[in-house]
Amino acid sequence: MASINFITAHDGFTLLDLVSYNDKHNEANSEDNKDGEVNNRCWNCGAEGPTDNEEINALRKKQVRNFLATLFLSQGVPMMVAGDELGKTQQGNNNAYCQDNEISWIDWANKDDALIEFTSKLINFRQDHPVFCRRKWFQYKPIKGNITDIEWFLPEGTTMSEEHWQTTFAKTLGVYFSGDGIQAQSETGEKIIDHNFYLMFNAHSEVIDFILPPKDWGPSWKLVMDTHSGSFEPEGGSKEYNSSEKIPVQGRSVVLLINKNHKLS
Repeated sequence: MASINFITAHDGFTLLDLVSYNDKHNEANSEDNKDGEVNNRCWNCGAEGPTDNEEINALRKKQVRNFLATLFLSQGVPMMVAGDELGKTQQGNNNAYCQDNEISWIDWANKDDALIEFTSKLINFRQDHPVFCRRKWFQYKPIKGNITDIEWFLPEGTTMSEEHWQTTFAKTLGVYFSGDGIQAQSETGEKIIDHNFYLMFNAHSEVIDFILPPKDWGPSWKLVMDTHSGSFEPEGGSKEYNSSEKIPVQGRSVVLLINKNHKLS
């Protein structure tokens, strides 16, 4: 509860524009495009603004899902700007406060229904799983044997060391969340527990093979979410992966797995 997390705010690009433009386009504001922030940390995925290129449009949609997944699966309070959940664009305008017209209005007629469904599932999933909205800090202490409440892994399936955190070119990361390590009580005084989860980030442009952690961290896993395909199965799909099994994670994708906690079964 100690942080407010957000990707976009009321000032700046919308989430769709963040992945569709390299530069601001505030010409309609009649200030010679001098207004608005210049450093937007954006990437147009290969074309500036609207395009008929299907590969670029598919990548943009995936990048939006990546941002949303990162936001709602992070600890703290998520903040999302209205319209980002349905693919709102301001045509590259990052300072649209003075535009009371189609530039700033929410375009309900052209809403992205698939994105709305993905976002809705993501929000409900977060609300259903206290491991992603803890009320206390991680302790990074053993819960059972060498299993900690959180752990960071390399794609090779081994735990990260301080040296790995200093690797500036690294674009991959695995994160383990223990459902037994929440260390909080419900309103009735019962210990809060959840299932265990494994989150894989691949920010590289190519496929990376991730090896799942050893059996102690979970004997079997099921796929919950894959931002590459846009799939989202809150209870885990039919496909089951064993510990130490290799899983290919597509380029620029986030994948979430679940290991059902026997205490909740």
